[in-house]
Amino acid sequence: MRAPRRVVITGASSGIGAALAQLYAARGATVALIARRRDRLENVAATLPLPAAVYALDVRDGAALAHAASDFIARHGPPDVVIASAGVSVGTLTERAEDLAAFQEVIDTNVTGMANTFQPFVSAMRGRGGGTLAGIASVAGIRGLPGASAYSASKAAAIAYLESLRVELRASGVKVITICPGFVATPMTAGNPYRMPFLMTADEAAQKIAAIIGRGRPFAVIPWQMALAARMLKLMPRRLYDILSANAPRKPRRG
Repeated sequence: MRAPRRVVITGASSGIGAALAQLYAARGATVALIARRRDRLENVAATLPLPAAVYALDVRDGAALAHAASDFIARHGPPDVVIASAGVSVGTLTERAEDLAAFQEVIDTNVTGMANTFQPFVSAMRGRGGGTLAGIASVAGIRGLPGASAYSASKAAAIAYLESLRVELRASGVKVITICPGFVATPMTAGNPYRMPFLMTADEAAQKIAAIIGRGRPFAVIPWQMALAARMLKLMPRRLYDILSANAPRKPRRG
């Protein structure tokens, strides 16, 4: 795959999204930065070697994403790569009624937000006969994590959604790629009160993600050590998984 010239990235104000923006801009791509906070987006844009298109919006707002996509395509043409990296994570407990709002936010952002991101670009990419839609899922979508029901459910749904989309677009020339990172040092994981094995920096994750996209792999877990762990988790009998996971440390809930 040739180096992409036009790349759209959600969640671009920090973490993996910002690192991907840096990487692709350094390779000469025109990058669209999408996230909620304009000031942080502009800070990222100011560090890039090339001018970037900045769209401050919430990925839960499908109309806003459609408008941004129309503007980007009109100015620069259909993107070569669209990366849905926006995501939120917070501890949730179903028994706590006050957590239901957080549950809804996680599902809406991590699943519906991904569909909102891709939808307005599909026709233009299909019409051109090529391009890549890459969704950032998570190892947390492989098995349900205690105390992170919303996050695990959202990432499992993202994995299934991306597989469905890949099959739908199989004959179109548009590739769909699912990427499941393990732990990445970002603001999202900064408050985790437990050990995070095989922790990557955002820059390391971005390098691996870009390599996967460049090779057109349909599904990948990163890093390779976490890929092995994920395979073992998937094969583990439910009874054993339940016993081993019951007392696992949990992501903090919102106060």
